[in-house]
Amino acid sequence: MLSRYQEVQDQLRGSPKTWLITGVAGFIGSNLLETLLKLGQRVVGLDNFATGHQRNLDEVQSLVTSAQWANFRFIEGDIRNLDDCRRAMAFLPSVPGGEEGGGAIPVNYVLHQAALGSVPRSIDDPITTNSANITGFLNMLVAARDAEVQSFTYAASSSTYGDHPGLPKVEDVIGKPLSPYAVTKYVNELYADVFARTYGFRCIGLRYFNVFGPRQDPDGAYAAVIPKWTAAMIKDQEVFVNGDGETSRDFCYVANAVQANILAATATDVGALNEVYNVAVSGRTTLNVLFREIAAALHENGVPYTRGPVYRDFRKGDVRHSQADVSKAKRLLGYVPSHEIRAGISAAMPWYVKLLG
Repeated sequence: MLSRYQEVQDQLRGSPKTWLITGVAGFIGSNLLETLLKLGQRVVGLDNFATGHQRNLDEVQSLVTSAQWANFRFIEGDIRNLDDCRRAMAFLPSVPGGEEGGGAIPVNYVLHQAALGSVPRSIDDPITTNSANITGFLNMLVAARDAEVQSFTYAASSSTYGDHPGLPKVEDVIGKPLSPYAVTKYVNELYADVFARTYGFRCIGLRYFNVFGPRQDPDGAYAAVIPKWTAAMIKDQEVFVNGDGETSRDFCYVANAVQANILAATATDVGALNEVYNVAVSGRTTLNVLFREIAAALHENGVPYTRGPVYRDFRKGDVRHSQADVSKAKRLLGYVPSHEIRAGISAAMPWYVKLLG
């Protein structure tokens, strides 16, 4: 029996749709682009390269056929500019008469990934985080509403659970936000709910839990833990652990996030719409275990790492433990994670070794 995800992929291959991915040059955005192009879809991508990279788009181009790549249109623009958001709501064919208003194909589904991530970044610069994550989000909602897209799927965040201590995290029980970033992602959910109620707009939010995988940037002060540690190990540098290493997270391989986005965008069951869903594997991995798993995976790829971790103070704004209940996404979207933490790390390591080795 085919899974819901397999069914949706078969349907899309048989009847291609037009998608908009914001943040397309970023980590999750470029993985969505690769999957959709391989499914024969038309894709419009919007990015301002604030955190995304041209190299991610170049890599996707190298992994798809020339015919598949011809189905991609890139717009360099900023979600904080409403006109850029409006421009991205149509695919312009590269044929005579394909200019806007003369052959433009309207976007069916929006996958809104563009945002300024990182709790520490938001603490250092809350104004810029607010501008991108709230003003930019509202601009996208307005542009998508006016374009009458079929659905709007957006990247929410597990940071919304804030200081609520309960485990595993269930969608309808949250605490107080612990960072400006968490505030912005919660406001996204509030705006999406209001647009659904006020305009009959179809929105689904996906609360990502520590997504990781190929094309996640290992550089910079705000790099996520898995790429940052992986890069340090490959370069035989010290790995720093915030706290005692017993902080735990529900690490989620990027293929799971891609699956959730496609299932959410194409959902037709009324009961599944205008909801938020956890996107994770319902696992719980401590930083100490994560350290050992990355080191073991790199060893299997010919990169031994013999140093131990270096412990330092806990980081501001971080929650102690995080684990998702994904039963709602399984029940209403047909979501079934394809990679647990060990399988995900194993799948990601060759990419990092090739990039940094």
